[in-house]
Amino acid sequence: MFSELSRVIEALGKERGVERNVVVNAIEQAFLVTARKKYGIQGEYETRYNEQDDDIEIYQYKNVVEVVRDSILEISTEDAKELDPEAEIGDQLGVRIENPHFTRVDVQTAKQIIFQKVRDAEREILFSEFKHREDELVTGIARRYERGNIMVDLGKAEAILPRREIIPGENFKPGDRIQAYLNEVVMTNRGPEIRLSRTSPMFLVKLFEIEVPEIADGTIEIKSAAREPGHRAKIAVLSADKDIDPVGACVGMKGSRVQNIVNELQGEKIDIVRWIDDLGVFSRSALAPAEISNIMIDDADRSMDVVVEDDQLALAIGRRGQNVRLAAMLTGYNINIISKAKLQERLTKAAENLLQLDGITDPYAQMLVQVGVMNVGDFISISAEDVAQTLSIEVSDAQSLIDKATAMVEEGTVKVATDEDEDFVSATATPAYSGILDNNSDSSDANEAEKFSEAEKRLREELAAFKIK
Repeated sequence: MFSELSRVIEALGKERGVERNVVVNAIEQAFLVTARKKYGIQGEYETRYNEQDDDIEIYQYKNVVEVVRDSILEISTEDAKELDPEAEIGDQLGVRIENPHFTRVDVQTAKQIIFQKVRDAEREILFSEFKHREDELVTGIARRYERGNIMVDLGKAEAILPRREIIPGENFKPGDRIQAYLNEVVMTNRGPEIRLSRTSPMFLVKLFEIEVPEIADGTIEIKSAAREPGHRAKIAVLSADKDIDPVGACVGMKGSRVQNIVNELQGEKIDIVRWIDDLGVFSRSALAPAEISNIMIDDADRSMDVVVEDDQLALAIGRRGQNVRLAAMLTGYNINIISKAKLQERLTKAAENLLQLDGITDPYAQMLVQVGVMNVGDFISISAEDVAQTLSIEVSDAQSLIDKATAMVEEGTVKVATDEDEDFVSATATPAYSGILDNNSDSSDANEAEKFSEAEKRLREELAAFKIK
């Protein structure tokens, strides 16, 4: 019944790539389960593979007693001494089951257990092998589509390239070669699931590592990367050798290096930016080709407010906000872009709103606007002390101004706030990916307006040179 086990062990080991001792252990465990099922689960059994005889030995352990009450658990002293002359009452004796008389069903059950154990071992081997290859590039063959996902043959295993990880516009057919970034390997009920990506910024990084030897040997470092797959990407690079231009090295002779990557990414345009530790200077490069007039950085809020001339606004924002989004991803900061002309327009409207109040002159209105008082509603909500300090007047005079303004609001004779100009906020971008740096920053639509309000306050001083008419 157990004949040619060695051949089965060798065959399973070669076909599945599983070590011999794993297969042997699977066989021993399978027949142990079968023995318990056949002879009683309350008994104690042991199975051993005898390599010399190429056979499975099954032992049933019994307690040596004077009077046998349970033949499964006990053996009489006389029978025990026939097997072992030194056996005594209280000993436990392993009795070999010479002919187990397993039925075809028993053998089939054992086979199922063996193959399941070997399959589990095979899954563990695959998981360990590919787990170590996370964050690497892999190459495989497209086999089929499953619910929009591409199943990719990697040789020893099959990986999944989810629909969302395929570059827009790509269309692979069965048999096509696919290069992708091994994003993660997770163990599921069906075995290890190998997940690939062609849209991750890390796919871009790994392609540069292959194409640019200076990156592979550590001379040039990619500090940050950002992508809008299939459209545009930005990477920031730094050279450890002052004699090597990191941007030029990545571009290559006549653009050969970067062009190979562009071809792999289906024509995705790539901007290569020199990394600079000074965030203000680096941000100007990240927002290229737009020319930046001024940048205000708030490290605590991880945001920056960028001022541009009117003719640079569209360039800074980019098509559908693409340029500013990629710059935000590259720097890891929220970026608010504001044109000088539109900001001045809003400040003018704010001053005009304040000039409705009795006692508020044009200089007073400008001073209030510069400290964040943008309308009548703001004015009546602040303290007399703050008004006095801003306008350099007595607190009593400041309180008088506030009282008059409050009365005018209650009478309905003044407009409390200015009309909001929806086009004023040119663009607000939040980093969705911080590249290689650990610069993740979360933001929500709910607080964007509040953040921009703070941005306005910080920018007013810089724009004070503009005369408000």
